[in-house]
Amino acid sequence: MPTPIEYADASPQVRAVYDDIKTSRNVPDVNNFWKYLANDPATLKRTWESIKEVMSPGALDPFTKELVYLAVSVTNGCGYCTASHSAAARKAGMTDAMFGELMAVTGMANETNRLANGYRVPVDPAFQK
Repeated sequence: MPTPIEYADASPQVRAVYDDIKTSRNVPDVNNFWKYLANDPATLKRTWESIKEVMSPGALDPFTKELVYLAVSVTNGCGYCTASHSAAARKAGMTDAMFGELMAVTGMANETNRLANGYRVPVDPAFQK
């Protein structure tokens, strides 16, 4: 069973990623997700670089991206990711009312997706592109 890699015990490669995370996020320490990924330094580095790229401002703003990440985390049943991205979304401005609507949309999308899949509903020509 992997154990978390603390900064003091980390290799120079892992410390470099930790330092980048702490600087980028303006936090005193990295969270447990990164400490466990550090058991595989290549995965840690690749995942951090991908997250930085994907979650940076683009056609979608970072707040919208956090809401999407939260909805997918709930759908996938990842308790850790749900907690982490709930906190990030709240820090970015998500209110209780917004969370409630997000969960309603997420739940409805999951229900209708399963119904469409179960009934094997063919895609309407108007929706095809």
